Amino acid sequence: MDKIKILIPTDFSVQAEYAFLLVHKMVEKLAAEVHILHVLDAPDSVSLGGNGNIQTCGDIDTKALEGRKAIVDKKLETIRLEYGNGYKTHLVLGKLTDQILAFSTHHAFDLIVMGTKGSFGLKEILSGSETQLIARKSTIPLLSLKCDRSDLEIKNILFVHDFSDDRDGSFPLLKVFQKAFQTKVHFLQIIDYLSIREKLKLESQMNQYARNHQIDNHENHFLVDKDVENGVIHFNQMHEMDVICIGTHGRSGFSHLIKASATEKLLNHLYKPILSFRLN
Repeated sequence: MDKIKILIPTDFSVQAEYAFLLVHKMVEKLAAEVHILHVLDAPDSVSLGGNGNIQTCGDIDTKALEGRKAIVDKKLETIRLEYGNGYKTHLVLGKLTDQILAFSTHHAFDLIVMGTKGSFGLKEILSGSETQLIARKSTIPLLSLKCDRSDLEIKNILFVHDFSDDRDGSFPLLKVFQKAFQTKVHFLQIIDYLSIREKLKLESQMNQYARNHQIDNHENHFLVDKDVENGVIHFNQMHEMDVICIGTHGRSGFSHLIKASATEKLLNHLYKPILSFRLN
C-alpha cells in the first residue's frame, strides 16, 4: 500500500474542518490521495446528470435544490483554493450515511476521516450519531476526531484488539501509519481476569501478531476492566496515547469484548482520534 486513498465527508462545519486539518497534517508524511465529499440531501427521484445539472423523474420542483447546489459548488471551490488542486471534491445527492458508504466503497477508499461532536449534539448534519453509523456499517476504516488536532504528533498508537480470537484481524493501515510516522504501537488486551498462565499465552499471541504483520516497534499491555470502553479510557489516563485503533464486530459476550457499541461509546467520550476498522 504505497499510497492510500482518503475520503473526507464534509458539511462545511467546524467539525469537518478538524478532519481537513488533521489530514493536511498527515499527508506531510503519508503518501495519500485525498477526496472531499458533500452529500446534498435529496429524494431518490432526483439525480445529477452528466453535465452536473439536477434531474428528476417526478413532479419535484428542482429550483430550491439548484440554489443549494450552487452554494455547495462555491464552498467546494473555496476548499480547492485553500487546500490545493491535489484535493479532489465531489458532490452527490441522496441520504447522508447511505451515500458516504456507497461512495467510499464504489471508489475503493482506504480510509474515511470524519469530525464529530459526539454525544453533545450538533446542529450541522455530521452529528455524532452519523459518525457512529459509519463506524458500525462501513467496511472501510474510519478515523474520527472531536476537536482540532492539527498539532498532532503520532508517536504512540494504541491498538486495542482481542488477541485471543482465532481470527487474525489483519489491519494493513496500522503498518502504513507506523512506517510513515515512526511510531510505537501499544498492543492492549482488556480482559475480566488475568492469571500468570493466561498472561503468558496472550503475550505469545501478541508477539505472533506482531511478527505476522511486521510490527517491529511494539509493546504489550494487559488491563483487567469491566468492558472495552472503560478499559481504554483508564489505560489512556495512565499512558498518554496519540491515536486509538480498535477493531469492531457485532458479536456479544465478555470473551469477545470488541463490539461496535464499544467503538461508538469511545467516539462519544474520548478527545483522541479513533481509528476503527471492521474485523473479518
